[in-house]
Amino acid sequence: SVTYSSTRGGQTNLDFRTVVMTGLAHDRGLFVPDTMPTVTVQELEEWKDLGYSDLAVNVIRKFVKDDQVPLAKLQDIVKRSCDAFRHEEVTPVVKVGDHYIMELFHGPTFAFKDVALQMLGNFFEYFLDTGSNGGRLAVLGATSGDTGSAAIYGLRGKHGVDCIILFPNGRVSEIQERQMTTVTDSNIHCVAVDGTFDDCQDIVKASFNNQEFRSKVHLGAVNSINWCRVLAQTTYYFWSYLQLKKANLSIDTVNYSVPTGNFGDILAGYYAKQMGLPVGKLVVATNENDILHRFFQDGKYHRYNIQHTISPSMDICVSSNFERYLYEVAGRDPVKLAKWMNDFEQTKKLTLVGEELKRAQTDFASARADTDATLAVIKEYNDKYGYVLCPHSAVGVAAIEQLNMQNGETVCLATAHYDKFPAAVSRAVDPLPTPPPELASLALLETRRTCLPNDTKAVQDFVEQVIADRLAKEKKRATVKKVVLTTVLAGVVAVVVQAVFKKRSSS
Repeated sequence: SVTYSSTRGGQTNLDFRTVVMTGLAHDRGLFVPDTMPTVTVQELEEWKDLGYSDLAVNVIRKFVKDDQVPLAKLQDIVKRSCDAFRHEEVTPVVKVGDHYIMELFHGPTFAFKDVALQMLGNFFEYFLDTGSNGGRLAVLGATSGDTGSAAIYGLRGKHGVDCIILFPNGRVSEIQERQMTTVTDSNIHCVAVDGTFDDCQDIVKASFNNQEFRSKVHLGAVNSINWCRVLAQTTYYFWSYLQLKKANLSIDTVNYSVPTGNFGDILAGYYAKQMGLPVGKLVVATNENDILHRFFQDGKYHRYNIQHTISPSMDICVSSNFERYLYEVAGRDPVKLAKWMNDFEQTKKLTLVGEELKRAQTDFASARADTDATLAVIKEYNDKYGYVLCPHSAVGVAAIEQLNMQNGETVCLATAHYDKFPAAVSRAVDPLPTPPPELASLALLETRRTCLPNDTKAVQDFVEQVIADRLAKEKKRATVKKVVLTTVLAGVVAVVVQAVFKKRSSS
């Protein structure tokens, strides 16, 4: 199997199981593959008629061999993950106008993150059942809207897992919040933090960097800092390429426009290209929170204050996955990368020039769409094609319009269902189509959440209390079970003794 090392050099040559269960490296870096497996033209030809599940197994198998996950178990994990989707193709590709849209919203929570988080939840379950962490894991995640519910649906009811999701209070859509807070499984805990998504993300990172706390609670990650998330997302780039290739054999490469906040989704496309998938342009599409667009335009990765937009899942000041790409730009030099990141953490600025910037601009194109442009695209696609885009997906479409890439070789990633953002979409589409029953019913369900201040210690204390309460309940159940078994056993013994006594008396 492929091994992994931290972008900052503090941990090297770790196996897949370890990096999945560890999440963030101990030196605050992110895990990246030490080598990139390749996919040949012949293999792509052999895979062209596979269903999504079988294709995904073949892609993941490039990284994960029997020494980490036996093939039969990998097939089971991927199949069960795909079975959670409402569409048989999992991520269908449809032609809209002159280009294609890949619909990534057919999973349990109607967002692209279901693809990765269904798989991650099942990998967690397998690794815990086979000895990792003593069977215990406390997942602490931050969400700007979609990661939280996808993580919750991927982890609800998983034995040995406590799932604590932080979200910025009042800064996710009502439906996004209800998708999280209406899940009342005992291992799920939603925390509304008085701050922004970046504040939530900073609390998660600080908790991972606290080695005592991390070890005490067996901390795990579901955010896209977890390598498994990125690996799982590479699968739909292979899927969509093969669908377009079947529709038009003359296609040489496929371009992708990706609504981008934390850089994980488009990074998966970059890695797929490095593996050998014939990818043309990768377009980073941002809203007003455009730190990535500014970087690819002039090399300035400078943190500004957050702006609240109609595409809240992209309202992110610092893209946590971008470090993985910067590691490549740094020539995979962990010392150089660590200096860049340490300087950025101190100054909130990183500027690249010369060959390093030229390489970045070769790897990615970028565009920015503000609220007016986003609403205009939503209205245009509804009026022209009867196709309703969510605000995030519309940013991706706006990007290809700006770059004049509306053609049969371009795929825009539709990252969420429009009905997750009715207040925003209704500004361009009136009336809205009837929402799916799964989303409409959320308004009728009870909710459960905890409100906490923007304070790392307060969150860590909450996590410890959650675990302590669960362990106490498990101990109580075990005691009750023991008493019941003892009582039953005593009753059985009494019956047997009585029967023996009667038999002897009668003889």
